[in-house]
Amino acid sequence: MATEHVIVATTTDSEDAARALAAAAVETRTGACAQIVGPITSVYRWEGAVETATEWRVEVKTAADRAGALVEELKARHTYDVPEVIVTPITGGHADYLAWLITETKV
Repeated sequence: MATEHVIVATTTDSEDAARALAAAAVETRTGACAQIVGPITSVYRWEGAVETATEWRVEVKTAADRAGALVEELKARHTYDVPEVIVTPITGGHADYLAWLITETKV
């Protein structure tokens, strides 16, 4: 099933960094809006060791055809060597909101 809308999520190490990523996505119209969730605790393996870190998650809603540009923008602005950037399809929702999402991401 093709989808017109997606959520692109990433995590970062500070609220300021999360705010910067969220603002850049909206300012450049690669995302319509973003929410920052945190702090959260992340557990992961990095360079052979299990690590635990405090992070903030940034969730950006965008049009599916803008997802690639948003992923590239997040990667370019991110401070991590290998940032988590995940695209998840939105399969339904409030029609007016989803239409607004498309409008806000057109350049």
